[in-house]
Amino acid sequence: MNEIQNLNLEGQEDLRIVSHLDMQKLPESLQQMLSLASTPEEQDILLMATLAAASACVPNLYFTYGPTGKKYYANLQCFILAAAASGKGIAGQALEMVRVLDEQYPMLISGDSTLPAWYKALASQNGCGYMHESEGSVITDIWKSSAANYNTALRKAAEHEPISRNRCNGSSEIQSPRLSMLLTGTFNQYRALVPSVENGYFSRLLTVVIRGTNPFDKRYVSSKGGQSAVPRIVGQRLLRTYETLMNAGEREWSLTDAQKERLGEHLQTEYATLISLLGENFHSAVIRMAVQIERIAMILTAMRGDSALSRGAGNELRPASNAGIIDKGIRLQDDTTDERDDKDRPYMVDTIYCSDQDYEAAEMIGNKLLLHMAAAYRMIDGDAQDVVPEIKPIDQRKVLFEQLKEEYEHQDLIKEAKLQGISARTAFRWNEKWQQEGLIIKVKHGLYKKAG
Repeated sequence: MNEIQNLNLEGQEDLRIVSHLDMQKLPESLQQMLSLASTPEEQDILLMATLAAASACVPNLYFTYGPTGKKYYANLQCFILAAAASGKGIAGQALEMVRVLDEQYPMLISGDSTLPAWYKALASQNGCGYMHESEGSVITDIWKSSAANYNTALRKAAEHEPISRNRCNGSSEIQSPRLSMLLTGTFNQYRALVPSVENGYFSRLLTVVIRGTNPFDKRYVSSKGGQSAVPRIVGQRLLRTYETLMNAGEREWSLTDAQKERLGEHLQTEYATLISLLGENFHSAVIRMAVQIERIAMILTAMRGDSALSRGAGNELRPASNAGIIDKGIRLQDDTTDERDDKDRPYMVDTIYCSDQDYEAAEMIGNKLLLHMAAAYRMIDGDAQDVVPEIKPIDQRKVLFEQLKEEYEHQDLIKEAKLQGISARTAFRWNEKWQQEGLIIKVKHGLYKKAG
């Protein structure tokens, strides 16, 4: 994580994800999806799009986290923040995987929906679904009037917390929403959903920052056969996994003790560095990355199919902290025999344990995602204007400046900033820059006048 200190915000090299993974150790389905990419940027886009899409296809599998043993499911929510010609269109290949399942088990939810329509669609699918929008402008147009409400609903869905609605004609509640999501768009579209670094959704939404690349690559005109069939082939495998998990009922997935200890030590070691460089507001992003790493590892396990999900498939290690949770097939009493049916052993729990190769891949992906979120954090905070060519926080600063009166006080600045989703701290920093640049004159404490 010392990469944070040396992070070059002018380039993409430090943000590479797939190039740091051992491709041969990834699930075969993921390898095949990544083979569709023509550039490193496309690989990273397709990696996160595939993981987000696949997370919607992993029902009933959960892990517990924290002192309360809260249940978390696989569902990832991700925003790919990219400029034009950056290759983000390839994310649509992951959507084709989900379409295979959607033909039999409805799970697609349109982002081009008002909040009530979106809520109704999610409720009709028992709180489960996948939302994929490659045109951020579609989302932005819908969210102009209700971005804050969408933000709250998605934040709750990320934690599987109840989403409720209360209207004149009655009330309703989605008890445990399990929504997976992949959005791609520009900075301004991202900012509509995540208005400030203090916003609680920032730490819950995985953000990937992609620079523009050469829009033409000779591999686009390659005659390599069968690529267009890959998403449907992978989708068919995910369909079998989906049906297996649906038929099995809820099952617990878990890291081993060694993996849990490694994850805890890793994040604790790097915590101080990240906070000292990025500030206390980045605290929650580091803490919640532990949950995201476990989710990613669980998705990788599921993408391996029945070989990883079946009883006794090399998952016999049990964390000591899960004492009392014992795999099916392990007898608790001496008089238990193989002839006894599962119904005679209600205390048995079928637990799936993460392989080291899936944990290592998930940890690496999580490390890189923290770098991406650090870049997005700095962009929101106005310190990195050139990470993506279309990302220009200075435009937001200009809009705020133009909306202020010729003479204004601190309270006017805060009020206008709040209307635009800008934090008070950021507004005050910009105000200082305006003064340094000669755009405003300080009349007295707390009162400013525009120059000229």
